[in-house]
Amino acid sequence: MNFSHKLDAFEASIFTELLEAKLALRAKGMDTIDLSIGTPDLPPPEHVMRAISEAAMKPENYIYAVKDRPQLLDTVAAWYRRRFDVTLDAGTQIVSLLGSQDGLAHLTMALCDPGDAVLVPDPCYPIFADGPRLNGCDVHYMAQPAENGYVIDFERIDPALADRAKLMVVSYPNNPVASVAQEGFYEELVAFAKKHDIAVLHDNAYSDLTFDDYTCGSFLKTPGAMDVGIEFNSLSKTYSMAGARIGFALGNKEMIKRLKSLKSNIDFGCFIPVQLGAEAALNGPQDYIQFMRSSYQRRRDVLIDGLAEAGWQIKKPKATMFVWAKIPDGYDSARAFAYELMEKTGVICVPGTAFGPCGEGHVRMALVQPEEVLAEAVRRIAKSGMIQKA
Repeated sequence: MNFSHKLDAFEASIFTELLEAKLALRAKGMDTIDLSIGTPDLPPPEHVMRAISEAAMKPENYIYAVKDRPQLLDTVAAWYRRRFDVTLDAGTQIVSLLGSQDGLAHLTMALCDPGDAVLVPDPCYPIFADGPRLNGCDVHYMAQPAENGYVIDFERIDPALADRAKLMVVSYPNNPVASVAQEGFYEELVAFAKKHDIAVLHDNAYSDLTFDDYTCGSFLKTPGAMDVGIEFNSLSKTYSMAGARIGFALGNKEMIKRLKSLKSNIDFGCFIPVQLGAEAALNGPQDYIQFMRSSYQRRRDVLIDGLAEAGWQIKKPKATMFVWAKIPDGYDSARAFAYELMEKTGVICVPGTAFGPCGEGHVRMALVQPEEVLAEAVRRIAKSGMIQKA
């Protein structure tokens, strides 16, 4: 048989590779601590689970949804107005996604042609680059240098490349590097996009997973933002609804219109009980968000403070469920370090190179284990002697 060559450049994802390595270690009898994939282990709010389960017991909810419930769109518009002080038209500026991954995979199908240049951060969440590549786009990295707080430096982008680019993907708080945008960044972003006529996607999936009294806003609040772009937001992390697969694209009417048109040809809408669960999450009591923040902040502190005592100094992130760590002295390969760590301790993290060339020299750890498990991970790493390697 003859197949498309589109996937020839793609290998199995790093998460699949690490899963296979974990299963191999377990087969040898090793107990592993998986800090690789960022799937929330905290349960969703009880009233959200109840709304989904009750709706799932109604036979009439198993039809094709086709479109978003008007009540859902009104709820999302009210949420953005209440949470971010951003006013959106529910009918023309919002469309649901089957999780942000869906939107990130398909957006360039709606906005770009094969060969168009797309700018993505480096390091970045893999689908930021893989989605455009799957759709035949020419992907170019925008460095997020450590000396700039792991935030894009627009002055480093070649003006000729910027003039050729059709879309740029930006995301703060950022996965994997856990950085946040400094004051004035979004004003610079809007000005850069207007100067070079680039559409912007800002992924705001971690807007509510913030620590130490840090608060995060919306790109769409920036004057001129809706002229040039859209924002993705998701309930996966905020309400621990990752498996329910629901998020939203919001903002520029023409971009939303094109994304709606594309989605009408590739899916039949979000499962109605999940839409009702999203309404329950956004309309219901919001004390869960503080519970979620406090839980991840304690985990962050257990991991980073413990590793600091062992000699591995890591800066505490202000947001996200991730820790971005420079590998200890004596190692020059993130991949080699991550695999040696896994073999010696059973602690699984992701080599930074999985997120782009600038990820070399770093690993990402997800705060997806209880505090006592993270404390055990620290104990194993300290005992391994790897931190003292010179």
